[in-house]
Amino acid sequence: MRALLLGGAGFIGLHLARRLVADGHRVTIVDDFSRGRDDADLDRLRGDPAVRVVSADLTDAAAWAALPRGWDQIYLLAAVVGVRNVEQDPARVVRVNTLTALHLLDWVAPGERVFFASTSEVYAGGVTAGVVPVPTDETVPTMISDVAAPRFAYAVSKLLGEAAFLHTARARGFETVVGRFHNVYGPRMGADHVIPEMSLRAVRGVDPFPVPGADQYRAFCHVHDAVEAMLRLMATPAADGQIVHIGNDREETNIGDLAKLVLRVAGVSPAIEARSAPAGSVARRCPDLSRLRELTGYEPTVSLEEGVRTTFAWYREHGWRR
Repeated sequence: MRALLLGGAGFIGLHLARRLVADGHRVTIVDDFSRGRDDADLDRLRGDPAVRVVSADLTDAAAWAALPRGWDQIYLLAAVVGVRNVEQDPARVVRVNTLTALHLLDWVAPGERVFFASTSEVYAGGVTAGVVPVPTDETVPTMISDVAAPRFAYAVSKLLGEAAFLHTARARGFETVVGRFHNVYGPRMGADHVIPEMSLRAVRGVDPFPVPGADQYRAFCHVHDAVEAMLRLMATPAADGQIVHIGNDREETNIGDLAKLVLRVAGVSPAIEARSAPAGSVARRCPDLSRLRELTGYEPTVSLEEGVRTTFAWYREHGWRR
């Protein structure tokens, strides 16, 4: 099988690439390397004859003309992500995420199958307003409570992409699956996420140990489980044209308890300092995975403790280079 990973040098993309190569597939990674080019993990993949790496700005229509054609699977993972990135430059988020999606729609060929990476942030406005049930299934209406709020720029861009692919695919003869990720984490995901942030603070010996949103709840999904769900969806004909949650609903955890787990794994015991949650952050997030289970038989396999241990070990060894 030939797979094209757009944004394949990013967090989920590189884990997906490794898995596809391990399963015997040929992979082409396309990325603009906005996370940086000093990347030992990507360099190791470059040495595999089954992998090709292409540098391209996917917001530029001309860049698409140079890309090879003829794919069994295409994964659109390229996007500006991370709360800090979104709040600092929401216009860039809308521009990059929207143009990349629309250019792919113009470029994809009939018969190809596309995975569009979306997000649980599309529910954030409704959860904050108390009108979205948790656990949340795919039939719950999405809600942007304040379209002018910088934080929601990411969700807006992803909703546009979802609509564009779902309304266009059948008319143009290609297949599409929309995966809404819920709090995916793991090694190499950057520093702008709660588990890496906690891990890096623990490595530095920060004391007292700040925990924003300590009273909130999340259901975290290790990246290995997320990749498994993606591959199953792309191999399931019945998933075509569907929006499907990807996550782990088995171990919903309080953020304060998550901090205690990270500190136990790190072997340190600073004083925990509970702080207010960031503006716009939801009190609770957990997916209903009934649709994913019915379509693919998926079950998460990586426990929160195991996932935190492997993630912390990676950040202790590598830190994070922006």
